[in-house]
Amino acid sequence: MSTNALKKFPEISRFELKDSLKKEHLSFFNENGFILFKNFIPRETVTLFIKEIKAIEKNWLDNNVEKVNGVPLKFGEDENGKKIIQRMCFLSLYSDALHEFLRDPRLASLSQLLDPYEGRIAENEKDGLIMNHFINTPFSGFTKMGWHTDSPRDLFYGHRIMPMLNIGLHLDGCAFENGGLRVLPGTHKQGMFRLLFSKKYFIDHNPDPNEVGFDIEAGDLTVHHGSMWHRVQLSNKFGQESRRRVLYVPMITGKYKPKHANSKTPVYHHLVKFFK
Repeated sequence: MSTNALKKFPEISRFELKDSLKKEHLSFFNENGFILFKNFIPRETVTLFIKEIKAIEKNWLDNNVEKVNGVPLKFGEDENGKKIIQRMCFLSLYSDALHEFLRDPRLASLSQLLDPYEGRIAENEKDGLIMNHFINTPFSGFTKMGWHTDSPRDLFYGHRIMPMLNIGLHLDGCAFENGGLRVLPGTHKQGMFRLLFSKKYFIDHNPDPNEVGFDIEAGDLTVHHGSMWHRVQLSNKFGQESRRRVLYVPMITGKYKPKHANSKTPVYHHLVKFFK
């Protein structure tokens, strides 16, 4: 796929993942560093997951939980001024339904995108299964996210950058015109210098002439390489219409390093909290 000033991810390049990856999936991802799988889960499962997440959120708010396994939660307010958790982590450790979702063999098959490395779903590593809850309100803690890559987080864990994927399950529809995920195709192949310095991490929100966006529907799955530049565009709507909830779980390589209740907070979490 050409990256010349594309805006919306082209219709003809949308895929479905029924059993396992096909050659066209591998080819597209290897060239571009991302892929979109339509209708990965049905709407009734989306509804179930939202119900599960709301129950966990209520429990954590009622019990004044601020961190889970050393990872801080991110708080804000919805369109009604109600306190909400806008970044949750390790969700599958608190929900049987979400735990079973991470055992879906279709997710395991994504390890082929990291070949020759053997990837694993990081259910109890890094930040586990997270949910980013973007909503555009005056007191939201999450309305957008500046350009960044995911791989350099390895440096804060004291080891070299390893190949990884970020797997996102979308719980709300988000038309391209309403903001949402933007990616820079092909940047997963960049060298270390451009990985670290070609943009200002989280501060830079400026559109890039080569970025690509999507028409997302609830139940879609996106996968992007950890070394690819991406951002989240601010919605042009407000309140409920701007709501965008996405479950993300990393597929990682390297040494197994599970988190626990006494895990220390990684340094990058102290830095990221300053950026909306």
